[in-house]
Amino acid sequence: MNSERPVLLVVDDEPGVVKLVARFAEKQGFTAIPHSSGRDTLAELHTLKPDLAMVDLRMPDVGGLDVLRAIREHHAGCQVILMTGEATIETAIEAIKLGAMDYLSKPLDLDRVGQLLTIVREDLDRRRLILASESAVARQLEFNGMIGRSQIMQELFGLIRRIAPHARMALVTGETGTGKELVARALHARGPRAARRFVTVNCSAVVESLFESELFGHVRGAFTGATETKQGVFELADKGTLFMDEIGELPVPAQAKLLRTLETGEVQRVGGPDARRVDVNVIAATNRDLVTEIAAGRFRSDLYYRLNIVEIHLSPLRERREDIPYLVAAFVRGVAERLGKPILGPTQEAERLLMNAPWTGNVRELRNAIERACIFCEGSFFGKRELSSALGPAVLRPADSQALPSQPTEKAKNGQTDLLLATAERDHITRVLKSTRGNKKLAAQQLGVSRRALYRRLDRLGLR
Repeated sequence: MNSERPVLLVVDDEPGVVKLVARFAEKQGFTAIPHSSGRDTLAELHTLKPDLAMVDLRMPDVGGLDVLRAIREHHAGCQVILMTGEATIETAIEAIKLGAMDYLSKPLDLDRVGQLLTIVREDLDRRRLILASESAVARQLEFNGMIGRSQIMQELFGLIRRIAPHARMALVTGETGTGKELVARALHARGPRAARRFVTVNCSAVVESLFESELFGHVRGAFTGATETKQGVFELADKGTLFMDEIGELPVPAQAKLLRTLETGEVQRVGGPDARRVDVNVIAATNRDLVTEIAAGRFRSDLYYRLNIVEIHLSPLRERREDIPYLVAAFVRGVAERLGKPILGPTQEAERLLMNAPWTGNVRELRNAIERACIFCEGSFFGKRELSSALGPAVLRPADSQALPSQPTEKAKNGQTDLLLATAERDHITRVLKSTRGNKKLAAQQLGVSRRALYRRLDRLGLR
């Protein structure tokens, strides 16, 4: 188990309660941060990094529910327990709806407090263990800069191993951000030319009038601005590998000259009289459907068939979601090391968001989201708040809420409220039953109801 002491924030306007809880928590392996004012707590909340907070419900300056809301906003991974001397069903339900872990009546039952502290400490240790395990597995799954445990990725890695020693030309297809250049580099690194140069050219970034010069080079004076002789990328990649990204952006006139070079192994510099022999492996990549481009007259069919000796298609991230935890672990490790931050990974809530996001930008979008979250992260875990700027409001809303009309009817509002109340009641009763290890008599006493009333609630909520 992790030896790091979890941090408990205690907020209560009664000094005796603060001192009692802090001393008890210290003995349970926590580092306690005492606060006697809700307003002071809110002012300092951005500097605190609590794993658990025990907050008094009724304080003279700022109420416990307001402190709870602020903690959930700033520290999504922090559990919150409310304490009160005036317990009511209404405030208990409101607390649970806001995400409180439990709701304790004063005077505090220290046995129950001890149970809750143990649960939080074990949950933190378990979360750290899971994230450490995913990071270790990610290292083992790494294949030339790519990570994947899914069958799709394992088949891709196997294909690269088989064809890398032999492929002279290959076409890599897939959506933006799926890792086409990583595949090209893997083919080069695992082939017989690994010690030679790997040259890249992005066809979408080259001005159309300079395409021929970029690919094949030019001699001095060949055109205005050609003040000196320049090698093209084919000559630079001689005896090595040339990666042509976004090949679908290549103008049709340049496509004809590229086809000739691929067939003859010769390049002719712009303005030069002689052809030069080159020995180059060519890997092309595109996010376009080249068959559609051929039908539209924007891409030559003979060039397509020449490049497509071997086609490697990369699946979008949404089709291999089981790889997301390992990609996240690898990205977090890299960014945390670069930033010098002790970040372990996402909270469980944040991990659910990451697993369910659409990822239209694929692995590149995921990497950028993790980097942004790590930059804003102030503790060991980043949560929904840190991901908000990267994922957008549509992803951050719960799936059910996205389906609701923009102006729900009164009946829909009432139904939604009833559902929330039933969920809150079910969660609260489940926690109490768990704390009493299924002892319904003791659970009924803690809930303040008769055993028969408890059984009726269990039937109504489907808990029996």
